[in-house]
Amino acid sequence: MEKEMETNKLENGSHLQFFMEKKTPPKISKTAVIKSQLRKNCSCSRERMKKTVMDFFPVLQWLPKYKCKEYIWGDIMSGLVIGIILVPQAIAYSLLAGLKPIYSLYTSFFANIIYFLMGTSRHVSVGIFSLLSLMVGQVVDRELLLAGFDLNDDPHEVTGGRNPLNVTVHNLTLGTMSMECGKECYAIGVATALTFLAGVYQVLMGIFHLGFVSMYLSEPVLDGFATGASVTILTAQVKYLVGIKIPRAQGYGVLITTWVNIFSNISQANVCDVITSTICITVLVTAKELGDRYKDRLKVPLPTELIVIVMATLVSHYGQLKEMYGSSVSGEIPTGFIPPQVPSLTLMQRVAVDALPLAIVGFAFTISLSEMFAKKYAYTVKANQEMFAIGFCNIIPAFFHCFATSAALAKSLVKASTGCQTQVSSLVSAVVVLLVLLFFAPLFFSLQKCVLACIIIVSLRGALRKFKDLPQRYRLDRVDALVWCVTMLSSALISTEMGLLVGVVFSILCIIGRTQRPHAALLGQIENTVFYEDEEEYTNLLPVPRVKIFRFEAPLYYANKDFFLKCLHNKTGFDPTIEIARRKKAKKKGQPNSHKGLEHGDTGLSLVTKPRDIQAIIIDCSSIPFLDTAGVSALKETFKDHQEWKVTVLLACCSPCVIASLERGGYSASANKNMHELVFHNIHSAVQFVKERKTTADDSVV
Repeated sequence: MEKEMETNKLENGSHLQFFMEKKTPPKISKTAVIKSQLRKNCSCSRERMKKTVMDFFPVLQWLPKYKCKEYIWGDIMSGLVIGIILVPQAIAYSLLAGLKPIYSLYTSFFANIIYFLMGTSRHVSVGIFSLLSLMVGQVVDRELLLAGFDLNDDPHEVTGGRNPLNVTVHNLTLGTMSMECGKECYAIGVATALTFLAGVYQVLMGIFHLGFVSMYLSEPVLDGFATGASVTILTAQVKYLVGIKIPRAQGYGVLITTWVNIFSNISQANVCDVITSTICITVLVTAKELGDRYKDRLKVPLPTELIVIVMATLVSHYGQLKEMYGSSVSGEIPTGFIPPQVPSLTLMQRVAVDALPLAIVGFAFTISLSEMFAKKYAYTVKANQEMFAIGFCNIIPAFFHCFATSAALAKSLVKASTGCQTQVSSLVSAVVVLLVLLFFAPLFFSLQKCVLACIIIVSLRGALRKFKDLPQRYRLDRVDALVWCVTMLSSALISTEMGLLVGVVFSILCIIGRTQRPHAALLGQIENTVFYEDEEEYTNLLPVPRVKIFRFEAPLYYANKDFFLKCLHNKTGFDPTIEIARRKKAKKKGQPNSHKGLEHGDTGLSLVTKPRDIQAIIIDCSSIPFLDTAGVSALKETFKDHQEWKVTVLLACCSPCVIASLERGGYSASANKNMHELVFHNIHSAVQFVKERKTTADDSVV
């Protein structure tokens, strides 16, 4: 094993020497490792099969240990509350997805049951999520338009939901069966194909352990994406608020196009819808604000959405708002379940690319919320299993006419605050939705669409409030604030999916930019200590005579090696390249030394410190996590160039990774010195080494 010796000078003048032995990693055959992994992962036994099933269905682990007396009432209460919230939200979010309300109810029902079986989080509520509904709706609208359907053709407007007049058909292949499909059938076919593929992507990510992809969705990116998408959602609902009929914008710049169409047709606004929207928004916002203010006193949040929906439905039905004032209503919502159907393979090919951002957003929000609640309530979740759970929450329901789901923050917070202990509450919520599906769905026939739009808009309060946090975000970190703004604006002004991509790319570019032009500083000694700090940040620091201590706060790699050299030369005031140029210039003029040449040279050169003013340069590597080949070459070049001018370059505080890179790059061999004479474990050791060498040199001269 390689031995390294370090010598430190104590305050009393004595020397302390100690040795360190570097561990030699054991050599393990790659063939043996592969055989071991195959034996571990491919063996089949009763115990292994049991463990696999138990891991795949976590409910089998915690349900037998369920403390009924302690947990049951909290789970029932939170399940009922979430179920009551789910029903109006599911009906409302069908507007975003461009689908009938019955499919939203199916989605909420199946997602809760599957996550109950497969999820590892105790508090996350999985179901309809506004952002995913918007993303699904954009794909559905695009495919309907390409298939030749009229996006503004609403059969319920003409027939009251009976004998629809939309006779446009499209030949659609569902599994192995080909059938003539109308607009509604084609829309749900697109949604289920998109959802199925998103679920497949999520499961594949879990199999290949690709959860690290979510790491690139930083908090500013997710918040900016959610806020930008919320602005788009709000814009899409304005036409329902005022009761105007405008074409659905497609492609990029939907936000601007929609607002232009709204103001162009504002004269056609339905007075009944405007009055209803004003009343509903006032009631909902007031109730939400009061609920937030007195949430500590309220054990159960008020079911404001359900109350508003029930009251609005009664008023619309008995006041005959559709017949008298032409108000747009939800229409017929059938009871029971539709027979399952295999998603269309043909449509999967058309939406394969669209399913990828849907999958990433879905599992990113689910995993982040799961880990947030696990940390808050002191338990653990399995990120990989969460990916499987949310993946199968999309794959299986796709056969039952459902669309994409994920965890939702608002419902998860309500779930946790109402006494939820386990995912039994999800089972209770599924029962509530089932009752609506079997018995109460037709009662919402007369419900105005503007009421659903009001529920959607008020539910966006949390995301839209992020605008208020921008000044604080700017004070904390300007780069994060810039990432948030770019992601938000691109999500709102370009498109939702493109906004997410732009946000991720811009965030990565910001990280690269930070490492390309990092902070660099000269260090001074703190008086009467062995510690050194930035001279620009602190006062009363003592400079070390004829020694420059330089710190570079980033990895040293190919993209910033030139910036490293530039900072080093500027901070130390000594650039070997300039000195060489000065020497050549002096020789041409026949001058004995280069310093006289400065009298007629550039003023910029005269500001450079003379070589004799610097004895050594110590590079503090404590903030350099790694070196690549270009970084090692830059250090070797620095050592060689300064050595010509009798200036010693020493490295201090190098991590094992950096030392290993230096050894592989032959740093010590290029300098013709031992590594312990070039690399020190702390700055003070390097300073003492320089001082001792100077003293020895002075004594030898005497």
